[in-house]
Amino acid sequence: MNQKKKLFIMILIVSCIALLVSSIHILRWYWNTRQEQKELLQLANQTTIPSQEGDYLQVNFSYLERINPSVAGWIKVDGTDIDYPFVQGSDNSFYLTHSFHNTYSRSGWLFLDYRNNRNFKDKNNIIYAHSQTNRTMFGTLKNVLTEKWFQSADVHIVRTSTPTQNALWQVFSVYTIPTTTDYLQIDFDTDFTTFANKLIDRSVFDFHTTVEEGDKILTLSTCHNKTVKTVLHAKLIATQDR
Repeated sequence: MNQKKKLFIMILIVSCIALLVSSIHILRWYWNTRQEQKELLQLANQTTIPSQEGDYLQVNFSYLERINPSVAGWIKVDGTDIDYPFVQGSDNSFYLTHSFHNTYSRSGWLFLDYRNNRNFKDKNNIIYAHSQTNRTMFGTLKNVLTEKWFQSADVHIVRTSTPTQNALWQVFSVYTIPTTTDYLQIDFDTDFTTFANKLIDRSVFDFHTTVEEGDKILTLSTCHNKTVKTVLHAKLIATQDR
């Protein structure tokens, strides 16, 4: 067998192996996506989510807690596909690679910072999730960076529900930023308004909203790319005890 023929066979074998590996990755991604969508549909069918603008979320937590006792609440971001329960682990790592059902998942799940009080009693309450290319998790949080989203004033509301309280939050800042932790502060020995004004100054849009010393903030954070984060901040404007 001459050298050219050997080289052709080797290239053919390598190409076939590469094709097989790529096919396995595609099939695995497809399977994970189908499982994820199945779980999301099951959760949505067993909870009551508002159908009218301005409503508080009404969630069946007894069902969710049977699936995962670590469930901390539900969040819905108007103008995006974000409409999920969120959990809280003992660290900020576990739910980067585990689903709501606590099974391994590259998509991870939405989770409240482990340092936060579950009932949103902190000044800054932080929820993280991956930005999935299939638009799940925080994959559509980037919508808030668009002019179309900003021009729809009725979508500048984030709704949350916990077992003890429903809440409405008014968006006051959205931006992308190179990876940093300076917006992830929870305890404030220094002036809270200085911190809040820093977040307002970063926003790509002017929401004409002020944040005062007595306010509470909800922060959503996800990857925009490998080195940049997409961030949304909203302040608490109304609550309803459950």
